Amino acid sequence: MTNQLVRTREAGKTVRILRQGKPVGQLTAISTTRKPIEIALLVSVTEGMQPQDDGAGNFMRKMRDGERY
Repeated sequence: MTNQLVRTREAGKTVRILRQGKPVGQLTAISTTRKPIEIALLVSVTEGMQPQDDGAGNFMRKMRDGERY
């Protein structure tokens, strides 16, 4: 039963929990606040990085197909 309630909540629906027909609880989405990106910090971290020779797709293929284990 618990898994079904969680799946229902994951589908975007609010789940109300009733006891003898009266609401005693509710499953809702967790609201999270996003921290703003500090542009100056991001620039300071990335400006010294060397550009990669391959694009992201090639890099991921190499990781997937290479001897990484």
